[in-house]
Amino acid sequence: MSQTATRTSRIHVKPNESGFGAEITGLDLSQPLPPDALAELKQAWADHAVVWFPDQPLTHDQLEAFTLQIGPFGQDPFIAPMEGRPHILELRREPDEKARNFGAGWHSDWSFQEAPPAATILHSKIVPPVGGDTLYADCTRAYEALSPVMKRLLEGLVAIHSAALPYGTKGVFAQEKEARTMKIIVSEEAEKTCPHPLVRTHPVTGRKALFVSPVYTVGIEGMTQQESAALLGFIYKHVTSEEFVYRHRWQPDMLTMWDNRCTLHFADGGYDGHLRVMHRTTVAGDVPH
Repeated sequence: MSQTATRTSRIHVKPNESGFGAEITGLDLSQPLPPDALAELKQAWADHAVVWFPDQPLTHDQLEAFTLQIGPFGQDPFIAPMEGRPHILELRREPDEKARNFGAGWHSDWSFQEAPPAATILHSKIVPPVGGDTLYADCTRAYEALSPVMKRLLEGLVAIHSAALPYGTKGVFAQEKEARTMKIIVSEEAEKTCPHPLVRTHPVTGRKALFVSPVYTVGIEGMTQQESAALLGFIYKHVTSEEFVYRHRWQPDMLTMWDNRCTLHFADGGYDGHLRVMHRTTVAGDVPH
């Protein structure tokens, strides 16, 4: 057997029954991956949208190096990064915090950017004994399950995205009364808007997916607020229905990577009284089309 074949055979991909989400073992992410192993990893990520790697203790340097193997860093606005680590966000919630857990709303990361991140990478450092799951919604299968009539209706529509609801000067974080460990940067910049196709085509797989979220989508171009609220309300309920959702349970030193181009995610709570610490990077993406 060739050396290449030996290497790739150690990678084991174990998908969920639906095909959405897969566990990958047989790799050491603390070291640079051989080209064939990296290609296989990226293919698994394209196939399953959410992939996770258990038992991967990583330093900050190693997390950054792995991220750069996937692609260049994305831009992370409105949250102060770790000191000396401009590309790592520490998602920390102390045991005595009363503020709502960060990320508790269905969204695709930074979809209000002109070129939203392709990937988000989250590495668990301290996992609470209860709660703290992340839910993922498969926006590709949700689109494919729509009727031909609904697909025709949505094709060509443009959704308007904005960070105003969470990060604007009158947004959720601006009105927050409880102390929060994470430093949120409320800004007028968050009130800008950015148009994206409501149905986007994945640049790798060519599959179409719904590209809207309750946190960042503020309307549909050319529709009244009432009209867009009715249509978006249907889409949100549809895409987050049980058949399209995977609940991810964390373990310490687990690295999870998801595709913001075809998924939504939601950070569940339920761990009051316990410390939870995660480190996050993003990978730059392209302009949706």
